[in-house]
Amino acid sequence: MYEDSSGSSATQAEKEEVDARSIYVGNVDYACTPEEVQQHFQSCGTVNRVTILTDKFGQPKGFAYVEFVEIDAVQNALLLNESELHGRQLKVSAKRTNVPGMKQYRGRRPNPYLGFRPRRPFVPVYTPYGYGRVPRFRRPMRYRPY
Repeated sequence: MYEDSSGSSATQAEKEEVDARSIYVGNVDYACTPEEVQQHFQSCGTVNRVTILTDKFGQPKGFAYVEFVEIDAVQNALLLNESELHGRQLKVSAKRTNVPGMKQYRGRRPNPYLGFRPRRPFVPVYTPYGYGRVPRFRRPMRYRPY
């Protein structure tokens, strides 16, 4: 049941090697097919795989990953940044390697407009009216002679 530590590092090395041969393509048209993306980047080098990511309903998210066979094809593909496909300007960049645990901490961030203010401890206020009975705010009575 235990996994060898060298096995997990080998898969991480494989991922980094595949990511070195891959590019990220943003602003992809929702009607675009993987075959059309492959044809668009065919001039850069041999395309191994095109992945268009979808949400849980199967709708495309609007970006894709293109994996090449050669590493130098990535540099050629980066030249196609801001090229058009289906009338949309593509954003092409080298694929980043996913680092596990990068987005782990989701703490409260201080408001940049207010600056960091520590939370004050809750101090109960005892009123003479009893539990839940708070009088409504009333304007003080003005003196009216008539």
